[in-house]
Amino acid sequence: MTLVRHQGGIIILLTFATAMLLTIVPLPDALRALRPDWVGLTLIFWCLVLPYRVSVGSGFIAGLLLDVLTGTLLGEHALALSLVAYVCVRLHQRIRAYPVWQQALTVLTLLILHQLITLWVDSTIGRPARPLSYWLPSVIGMLLWPFAYRFLSALRLNFSVQ
Repeated sequence: MTLVRHQGGIIILLTFATAMLLTIVPLPDALRALRPDWVGLTLIFWCLVLPYRVSVGSGFIAGLLLDVLTGTLLGEHALALSLVAYVCVRLHQRIRAYPVWQQALTVLTLLILHQLITLWVDSTIGRPARPLSYWLPSVIGMLLWPFAYRFLSALRLNFSVQ
């Protein structure tokens, strides 16, 4: 039996911490609707690249932390990010075979899934309907995907994250 030593766990945690910080950084009201789902993008990247290290449990923990940081119903983002991670891990070989522009469309679908689940939970507990600008973070995330993918890939290669 050979033991494989995994490296770069701290880099994965730091990318999630940075995504959490970018999520709670105060923005002017005009720009708040344009904030992409940084945690979702980070989770999707790591689930695609290292599905044996970052998967549903990581999505659940990241979602719980996001719930605590943003003050939403506890478990709302945990449920959504767990489902996104599950779909991502389940289809990671297919998604990784796509060119980056097709990956961006898949990322759009996954980010919309995240928002649909949070919208469903919000409507279940009686929160008012969201405006049309609610869907902008998914579109912005799709547009940022090629840059986020290249940046996180370079980070992974530079620090030998396996």
